[in-house]
Amino acid sequence: MKESSQNYLKVAKKAALEAGSLLLRSYGKLKNSQIHTKSKNDFVTELDKKSEKLIISIIRRSFPGHSIQGEEGGLAKGSPVLWIIDPLDGTTNYIHQFPMFSVSIGISVNGVLEAGVVYDPLHQELFFARKGAGAFLNKKKIRVSAVNRLADALMTTGIPFKGRYRFDEYMSSFRQISLGSSGMRRGGSAALDLAYVACGRLDGFWEINLSAWDIAAGALLVKEAGGRISDLWGKAGYLQNGDVLASNRRIHAQIQAITSAALSPKKPSRKP
Repeated sequence: MKESSQNYLKVAKKAALEAGSLLLRSYGKLKNSQIHTKSKNDFVTELDKKSEKLIISIIRRSFPGHSIQGEEGGLAKGSPVLWIIDPLDGTTNYIHQFPMFSVSIGISVNGVLEAGVVYDPLHQELFFARKGAGAFLNKKKIRVSAVNRLADALMTTGIPFKGRYRFDEYMSSFRQISLGSSGMRRGGSAALDLAYVACGRLDGFWEINLSAWDIAAGALLVKEAGGRISDLWGKAGYLQNGDVLASNRRIHAQIQAITSAALSPKKPSRKP
């Protein structure tokens, strides 16, 4: 297939839709033997792995030489085009049949996000974006909200289960943003949280200790829908450090004032 962001997006949509169908077929039917623990409060199911395998097979048919970064499969290099895959974002929700999970596929070229898809199979909502071409929900173009004040904003977050040494700092930010906003939600799928900011259902989102596959596709959705995404200190390193802040742009500085004061940067990992 010809190399272009439009074709990357076409393949990403196909992969997300097929992976979503795969997840739905086993939704509510998982056995304990199909669920494994990666670390405390961090689970993986056989469906995560099957979904990722399916997505990669679809990508490889069209773009066999591209690089792939998958949550379950590690990093395969070889090309400046990188597919960043979360085959099941919201695994704990999926296990418990809490109806908020998604498939997330982002594509970057030379480190710049060019296309992204977030698919919610339960609600048949396909969010997608291409750099410079806008963001969409199914066939409808989407935009961020017009809320101007944090006091009027509906916020969302993810309560961290990694990096617990930062938990008290996170809770300080949670307290201030919760008390300073009109309401708070916690869905359990960062990719969908970002998609909901992009389409105006939510006005802002922040979370710490995420991975690139949690963020990549949703980040482009937010940008192309007119919003802003940064790390907690207003810088561009969110894909690398996993500390992300997304908003409708209008209230970004108000949230950032809280997160930048409450939270310190993540400690670098120690090499053995």
